Amino acid sequence: MAVTEDRPLAPHGLPGHLVGFVEALRTRGIPVGPSETLDAGRVLSVLDLMDREAVREGLACALLRRTTHRATYDGLFDLWFPIAIGERDAAAEIELPYRPDGRLDVPELRKMLAELLADENSGPAQALMAAQLVDQLGQYQSARGASFSSYQALKDVQPQTLLAQILAGMSTPGMSDFETEIARRAARTRIEKFRRTVEAETRRRVAERIGRERVASYGVARQAEDVDFLRASQTELAELKRSTQRLARILASRLAVRRRHARRGEIDLRKTLRRSMSTGGVPIDLVNRKPRPGRPELVLLCDVSGSVAGFSNFTLLLVSALREQFSKVRIFAFVDNTDEVTRFFDPHTQLDEAMQRIFAEADIVGFNGHSDYGSALTSFAEGFPDAVTSRSALLILGDARTNYRDPELATLSDLVAVAKHAHWLNPEPRTNWGSGDSAADRYQQLIEMHECRSAAQLTAVVSRLLPV
Repeated sequence: MAVTEDRPLAPHGLPGHLVGFVEALRTRGIPVGPSETLDAGRVLSVLDLMDREAVREGLACALLRRTTHRATYDGLFDLWFPIAIGERDAAAEIELPYRPDGRLDVPELRKMLAELLADENSGPAQALMAAQLVDQLGQYQSARGASFSSYQALKDVQPQTLLAQILAGMSTPGMSDFETEIARRAARTRIEKFRRTVEAETRRRVAERIGRERVASYGVARQAEDVDFLRASQTELAELKRSTQRLARILASRLAVRRRHARRGEIDLRKTLRRSMSTGGVPIDLVNRKPRPGRPELVLLCDVSGSVAGFSNFTLLLVSALREQFSKVRIFAFVDNTDEVTRFFDPHTQLDEAMQRIFAEADIVGFNGHSDYGSALTSFAEGFPDAVTSRSALLILGDARTNYRDPELATLSDLVAVAKHAHWLNPEPRTNWGSGDSAADRYQQLIEMHECRSAAQLTAVVSRLLPV
């Protein structure tokens, strides 16, 4: 929706606008409390509000606690504190090349863009060109009227194919191979930065038409912990892997707290009431049962097929980082056959290397080569009868999609009966359980099943379920 005099950008003034910005940050998973909000207000009271980048950095210092929040913060900042309203000032525009017939001269435009990207001091001109591309090439007619598309704006220009021309503009005679490689990386960085500038300009223009809240819901990067495992891109999965150690530390600290509380034992109600007789029936002194020390064993049964690879890989990495919290950890992987893969995981092995070894050396793919939970459960129970004991916590990872094969419910029931704790973590939405070839609705009658669609959800479930 375009901003007009009747609908100002900040109808509740700057304080109300800041509160709206903070609410948007919270919605996207960035924790911002009242104290940080007050600090942000104080920052705005001393900064030059005409210096947009100073405002950006000042609010970031006041509101953010982790560097991983920065990408989401920048996306929301561009929507709540836009660089302009509507079309850019015509006087500030750069002159784009046109053909005699009035259409843009794309080859000359690509040449101009390559020259701008080769010049490290052309930042303002690049921003103006990005705005021009969105305005001239990015417009299209949707069912609801005119809109903008970053793909449409960059489709003809294709800045990613200009690397050689940009590198030629950055090169100087006598450059060494090392200097050439540095220049090549700098050129790639500038291309990516220009692409992000076009995307930010597109979001700004679309937000004026349909509202910034709606654009924020789909156009701003989510926190890695909130990304859906089954829909995550390779970049988001890589970010998840980088955050594994931090999540493992959080889980380890939570388990340590629970373990300290567990050492005191549960309250012995009978002995507490008996002792309260000396204080007139008031239970002043609580009596705790004697705790049973000892770390539990963890048995992980994990589907590593392609459909749930992102979820399984991240969970394996997380559990591997938590191994010291348990007396013993045994990891089993399967597609349609189960094999133990504990030997492939140690503190020094990268996950990608471990997964490659699993598929190359472990016997996890049988005759069919497709997910078969019934066959996997049967081969696990028959091949490793001593894996699950009365001291074991059994954790099964997978979407429970059996490709319409026998789910072997009796085998799962036997395993659950032996284990001290048994839980199933499912990366699919709860609404999809039992649909199509999913046997989740039948499995959850035998084992407690939990929805774990994101790292944040997984961390909450695991910290609550793992035994101490």
